[in-house]
Amino acid sequence: MPKGKTDASPYKVQVLDRSLAIIDALADARDDASLAELAEKVKLHKSTVHRLTSILERHRIVERDTMSGRYRLGLRLFELGNIAMGRFNIRGRAHPHLEKLLYEVDETVHLCALDAGEILYLDKMEPVRSVRMASRIGRRNPVHCTSVGKAILAFLPESEVDDILRQHGLKRLTAETITTPAELKADLKLIRDRGYAVDNEENEEGVRCIGAPVLDHSGRPIAAISISAPSFRLPMDKVPTVAASVCRAALALSQESGYQPPPRRSNRSAAKVVS
Repeated sequence: MPKGKTDASPYKVQVLDRSLAIIDALADARDDASLAELAEKVKLHKSTVHRLTSILERHRIVERDTMSGRYRLGLRLFELGNIAMGRFNIRGRAHPHLEKLLYEVDETVHLCALDAGEILYLDKMEPVRSVRMASRIGRRNPVHCTSVGKAILAFLPESEVDDILRQHGLKRLTAETITTPAELKADLKLIRDRGYAVDNEENEEGVRCIGAPVLDHSGRPIAAISISAPSFRLPMDKVPTVAASVCRAALALSQESGYQPPPRRSNRSAAKVVS
């Protein structure tokens, strides 16, 4: 084997290791990170980190904010993640959990994912009822006014939430739609505290939905499970009970996806609902 080839191999592996360490550091960060913060996190000189982030930025794996100069994960990872999620076959894995949820609540259940800043409906199961939901597999909806969208947003980094809101806005669809970032972020905090989201006729008049996130091994949302029902069949006083079933289904699928829930603790906010 030529000498040059053996000498180059360890260096290339080291560069790859260091690049992946930077990606992991950005994934673990609560917000965008500066060059100095990244260098400290991965224990490398700033010049080395700058060189590697420049390469990652060129491939859209890392993004650099032009105003602050701080770094975040790029949309290329989002694209690759969606491809990987499709190959993971989350729809197939979710099927038995959706069936069980449908049996428990006797209302329409959905499996959804975030795609290009919108909610994409991956699967749907319906009860035998005269009044059914108008949703369909393959349909898209906004994130800010759907229970599945808000359930996913609540567990994303704030910088990603801000990017989605800047791109798609907060269009009013009903009189109940949340239309300001401050109001939405207050709702997202409540969702994180209790573990589920409520669409209280925010996307469609007369329809109430409850959604919970499906999390991966890192606690990042990869999908969401929801139930949808006419408001007259799902009054607000029934929301906590139905939400418990939705959360159980989402947690079971999350654990299949590698998520390990934290130790249980008392949470009085679980009894609260969005009014």
